[in-house]
Amino acid sequence: MSNINGTALVTGASSGIGAVYADRLAKRGLDLVLVARDTARMEGLAERLRGETGVAIEVIGADLTADADVARIEARLAARDVTLLINNAGMSLDGSVLENGPAELARIIALNVTAPTRLAAAAAKAFVAKQEGAIVNIASVLALAPEMFDGVYSGTKAFLLNLSQALSAQLADKGVYTQAVLPGATRTEIWERSGKDVDAFPPDFVMGVDDLVDAALLGFDRRETITIPPLPDEGQWQAMQAARLAMAPNLSKGQVAPRYREAVTN
Repeated sequence: MSNINGTALVTGASSGIGAVYADRLAKRGLDLVLVARDTARMEGLAERLRGETGVAIEVIGADLTADADVARIEARLAARDVTLLINNAGMSLDGSVLENGPAELARIIALNVTAPTRLAAAAAKAFVAKQEGAIVNIASVLALAPEMFDGVYSGTKAFLLNLSQALSAQLADKGVYTQAVLPGATRTEIWERSGKDVDAFPPDFVMGVDDLVDAALLGFDRRETITIPPLPDEGQWQAMQAARLAMAPNLSKGQVAPRYREAVTN
């Protein structure tokens, strides 16, 4: 991998995107720390990759909705050998806010927002101290399409996109690269776990997980801040960014904008 050596810590590594990242990173010569709840599946993956690549692989069973488990992974990120964080663990809801209660909402926020934020912060501090490292946050194209599907899931992914852009701006000159990956619908177990049928989508709507990760890694090697594997026209993303940045000088003013003054004075 371009300019990255050492150890990659991958969350949600027992299946799907995380497991494919583990495969690709091991084949690029990085040692691995695999993190997920399902230790048996991770051990099977680790055994295969050790045999195929010879890299060192550590397996840590952890539930990233649990504060103590997140703290353990924060501590592991602080070790000198870790140079890459793949912040991948996440979940979706079965239904919307109308069908879910406080426990379900708290769980998705814990896993999709609180845990990756804490891990990104821990990694950032460790990487800045040694002036090298990279943080990859797996967000979603739904961060750009809040009207589609469930707003809670897309909101958590918009948070990761925002966090990634801020980290990129703040850490780039300190030797730390940050990438947000925005997959579209991808064929992983997240659909079944959230009560959805991925096969209900049109066949050309769902990307294979291997293709998704390979594209994301190409974006990594190119040092993209935002990688959107299904988007054919990069100019659309660039135009959106340009429009957003053009608003920046007008987003905070000492006076109400003229278009609101009548409403304020009458």
